[in-house]
Amino acid sequence: MKIVVFFLFFIYLFESLLSAENIKNKADDTNYAIVFTYHRFGETRYPSTNIRLEQFKYQLNYLKDNHYNVWPLSKIVNYMRENRPIPPKTVAICMDDAYKSVYTKAYPLLKQKDFPFTVFVNTMPVIHKSKRYMSWDEMREMGKHGASFANHTYSHDYLTQKKSENKEQWKKRATAEIEKAEEKLRKELGDALCETPKMLAYPFGEYSVQTEALIKELEYAGISQLSGPFGQDTDLTRVPRFPMSETYATPKGFLLKLNTVPLPIVYEEPVDTMLNGKNPPKLRIKLKEPIKNLQCYKSDGDKIKMQWIDDKEVVIQSKTRLKLPRDHYTCTAKADDNKWYWYSHLWVFRQR
Repeated sequence: MKIVVFFLFFIYLFESLLSAENIKNKADDTNYAIVFTYHRFGETRYPSTNIRLEQFKYQLNYLKDNHYNVWPLSKIVNYMRENRPIPPKTVAICMDDAYKSVYTKAYPLLKQKDFPFTVFVNTMPVIHKSKRYMSWDEMREMGKHGASFANHTYSHDYLTQKKSENKEQWKKRATAEIEKAEEKLRKELGDALCETPKMLAYPFGEYSVQTEALIKELEYAGISQLSGPFGQDTDLTRVPRFPMSETYATPKGFLLKLNTVPLPIVYEEPVDTMLNGKNPPKLRIKLKEPIKNLQCYKSDGDKIKMQWIDDKEVVIQSKTRLKLPRDHYTCTAKADDNKWYWYSHLWVFRQR
């Protein structure tokens, strides 16, 4: 119920601000793309991770009819690494976990549109032939028709350090989770596996500065579940994606996210996502330029207190505690051309 209230509140707020005449923020010209991520298709028993087929069909038709550039995520990551210009209206489509409905429900629609897409696979349930997951043969078939595959670890375990682990134990476990999955994906899927660049989607969307340092060492791009556009200034260990599930996948919700641009930020403090008892946390951000009507919210829709240091620097702190095990702050403002600045910061509480 809180998710629904938050979504309706956001839509009301955005529609109200659309009519405001005093908003004249100029959208950043920096390269950016929009990345959408999905889990299940047509599986209404799981509304928090499912998208209804009529919603998905609407989204694919909109992208096709309005001439969007649907690129593989690996291509966008490479362009960002090389600082190459990305054409306007570029998007990527991803799926996490390799559920069976990706093959039975989503794949035929994507193949019909000739859209590329990327599936992040946690390999253990596939190896054990779980009926809820795709088979290697099904993935190999999709690989011939636009699909590429990437790492989502072996067992979908958390990649942040657990309370029971010291740093050495954590690094050994996390490295094994990544490398064991990568080895199996390479063996089963061959050229359909993304290796230039290698990409890893964080299980549960959780990462920390420590996790990011590890995947840099292992030469992966890190793919998050944090909402926001993927801009030229985005750290390639925390690539954002807009999750698409039943509540957020309405036409209004989809078009809102499709029309976002990166909030122009010089720095954020703290950079790390991990918190140890500091709840609610403070976040300090400095903008490249003044942004009018910037507002920030918790995931439940509560408005966050903002203390402006000057016209470019602000301290953000919720009045109420964040929910465990993870939560986030999201800041938005109306830009020009009917677009929205969008920025999110993840918070993770070490409790396991």
